[in-house]
Amino acid sequence: MTAPDAGGPRPETPPWSAWRVVMGFGVVSLVVDLSSNGAQSIFGPLLGQLGASAFVVGVIVGLGEGIALAFRLVSGPISDRTGRYWGFTLAGYLLTAVCVPLLAVTPLVGSAGLVLASALILLERTGKAVRSPAKTVLLANAAGAVGRGRGFAVHKSLDQVGSLLGPLIVAGVIAATGLLSPAFALMVVPGALAMGLLLWIRARVPDMSIYERADDRAAEPEPVPGTVRRLPTTFYLLATSVSLSTAGLVSFGVISFHLIDAGLLNVAAVPLVYAAAMGAAALAALISGYAYDKWGARVLFALPALICCVPGLALSVQLSAVVVGTVIAGMASGIQESTVKALVADLIPSVRRGTAYGIFAAFEGGAALCGGILAGALYNRVGLLMAVVAVLQVLAATMLFITIRLRERLSAPRLN
Repeated sequence: MTAPDAGGPRPETPPWSAWRVVMGFGVVSLVVDLSSNGAQSIFGPLLGQLGASAFVVGVIVGLGEGIALAFRLVSGPISDRTGRYWGFTLAGYLLTAVCVPLLAVTPLVGSAGLVLASALILLERTGKAVRSPAKTVLLANAAGAVGRGRGFAVHKSLDQVGSLLGPLIVAGVIAATGLLSPAFALMVVPGALAMGLLLWIRARVPDMSIYERADDRAAEPEPVPGTVRRLPTTFYLLATSVSLSTAGLVSFGVISFHLIDAGLLNVAAVPLVYAAAMGAAALAALISGYAYDKWGARVLFALPALICCVPGLALSVQLSAVVVGTVIAGMASGIQESTVKALVADLIPSVRRGTAYGIFAAFEGGAALCGGILAGALYNRVGLLMAVVAVLQVLAATMLFITIRLRERLSAPRLN
């Protein structure tokens, strides 16, 4: 079946190789994350300059992240029902490409600057929610032809390059000009590059389902109009497992606070530790992705094992231990954002993946909120925090084991 926005019948031979499509989406993510992550690194200072209090900054940034996760519960199912994965992808990226550079004008509009900046920040995060499920479905289709572990791993590694370069470029522009506005204005360049590349990919490969194996397509029954197809039990077991892992992962926000609170680094050096974590995330995504294609979902048992190591190291009073703990946290994050998504794609038929990724994001978002509260509440009781995290990871590993065993049982051939 051709997708509604596919633009015509399915060609016999794809005009681009699947690897070329995966790399194309990776470059898009690189330049968009360069823009969005670079902007996010100075959202707080911008809002402060426009007159916001610390409380207002927290509300706006927190609300933006909530929208970026919660709205996927809406955009994912709608993209599945309409089949317009390209439409949602382009619309979401366009919001980011437009809203980030427009933040440059907010200091110029007087008292309306704070309201305008807040609205643009929330719209940029809405763009993330609009595009993420649909884009991941397109990527999963192409990655299925090269090995989903490898495909998601390469994409995530390129994504992390943008996450690393964005804040560094913004810092350089601010150091050179002494102003925030030029840094935002410069982000029109990566935004335009991303939109141009997306339109090029869509023109060449309008129907990404062409990369799916013929036997996979045949195994997916056509949806019956007016009916709701439930996601499989294995999906919810995996979502629960990853949520337990996420709840135990100490965030970089807490780690960066600790670096300053414990007098281990000055503020200017903290981004360097973050950069090390982003590099580790990219490397871990590559390794785990290739291992997933070779050995299967069992490689994900590394995730709870890594997370168990983070609290005792990252909240240590020794700088070297904190750096190691931060790098391990980055590795865990890289696996979550790449190999875990590959497994989700393997569990869910393509016609339901948008819904699945939206629900999965909601699970992770709620777990991240609980994890932030947990780490903050037990910040001065690291021993207790380590114990709680260990229990959470044992539960996560148990749920993952059940997921894998149930998947194997359901996929095993039945004897008559």
